[in-house]
Amino acid sequence: MTAALRAAERFRRSRFLQGYCKGKATWDPAYPAVAELLRNSSHPVLDIGCGVGLLAAYLRESGCGQRILGIEPDAAKIQIATELVAGGYPLLEFQTGDARALPDFSGDIVMLDVLHYMPADVQRGVLEQIAARIRPGGRAMIRTTFRDNSWRYYATMVEEGFVRISGWIRGGACHFPTRDEVAAPFQGPEWKVSVSPMWGRTPFNSHMVEIHRVPVD
Repeated sequence: MTAALRAAERFRRSRFLQGYCKGKATWDPAYPAVAELLRNSSHPVLDIGCGVGLLAAYLRESGCGQRILGIEPDAAKIQIATELVAGGYPLLEFQTGDARALPDFSGDIVMLDVLHYMPADVQRGVLEQIAARIRPGGRAMIRTTFRDNSWRYYATMVEEGFVRISGWIRGGACHFPTRDEVAAPFQGPEWKVSVSPMWGRTPFNSHMVEIHRVPVD
């Protein structure tokens, strides 16, 4: 059984949720990409916008044993993560929390498909908070949609409308940042920033921004 299927098994209490998690963990290319980067890291992980804890379960099933703290503003999702995921693995904790006020933390950071749900004036502050919490030698992995003129960008805008109607994601209008806006807080010799497509088999304009904080003497 694959890591994706083993992670989805945690949610078998609900057939709908298990099916969603199975599809998400199987087809989302961000999950194996994050697991590959974190597998050999000993730093704790902060999962911003952790939802029901699926990424944490996937990381555990992929051989990542470090401490993981997941935060999520939706208390109902945190309850699911706590009941179905935290009890099944060591060193996992889930808290109701907002990216606008991150907890004290030092380590690696993951934030998948969260940034564009914040207003433009909030995004820079959140990215600055992330920069302050990446441990020297650590990484942040931020997946977001870039604002550009590609057909994928417009497909993403349509998809986000359906997501909001469904009620799975709560909040106001999306603001999609540019590449330069995401990279702005990570300038200087201690930072290495790389960007790669991370849309998999979807038509969406998803990219992974990997930020590495290089130890500086």
